[in-house]
Amino acid sequence: MAQTSAGQRAAGGSDRTGRREPGGRYGLLLLVLIATYLLSAFTTGRIITDIQVLLFLALLLLTLRTSRVRGRMGWLAVGVALAGSAAALGAALTGTQVGDGLAALWKGLILLLAAVLIVSRVLARPTVTVQSIYGALSAYVIIGMMFAAFYAAVKYLDGGGFFANGQPGNTQTFQYFSFATLTTVGYGDFTAAINGARAVAVLEAMTGQIFLATLVARLVSAYRGPSAE
Repeated sequence: MAQTSAGQRAAGGSDRTGRREPGGRYGLLLLVLIATYLLSAFTTGRIITDIQVLLFLALLLLTLRTSRVRGRMGWLAVGVALAGSAAALGAALTGTQVGDGLAALWKGLILLLAAVLIVSRVLARPTVTVQSIYGALSAYVIIGMMFAAFYAAVKYLDGGGFFANGQPGNTQTFQYFSFATLTTVGYGDFTAAINGARAVAVLEAMTGQIFLATLVARLVSAYRGPSAE
């Protein structure tokens, strides 16, 4: 019985009290992230800029629920997230460059917090399960969205063009450029034109390589299938 209970906890199942452990929800989080990515990729106009504030807030709240942040610290994080997102949404609704830049910066910050929470929770698990892999993949997708938000913040707060050759800078192109940079694909059809954007792109490329070569590779190599568990 003790072995069965331990196996359930390792696989992200229920503990002895019947409560489901937080680690069992990363599969759901990954599905939500993919849906959010597709919605951002195929929705045009200013509405997606405003909707993303709410979408990323929901992602952060889901991540907080999945993590071990509880009690006063958990409620404080939720309160700050709600207040900051309300302010960011109000800034975005002004329709100004500064307002859009501040909203994009806030989106990047809450995604950064979500990625940190996921990675710390995955590393804290005593064993590597399929939920650990889902968590690492979720953090990887969040990192791509995070840098896309930071690129938008650089573009709006700088006030000039972001891409070389007059390429448009919007939610879809920032997201495309971010994931192409994160995976170091390097298509070359979009290139950052300003120094600040280039610096952020270099950081993203380095982050993507380190993330895959260290965390994901380590988790995959240490993963035990259900039969081993």
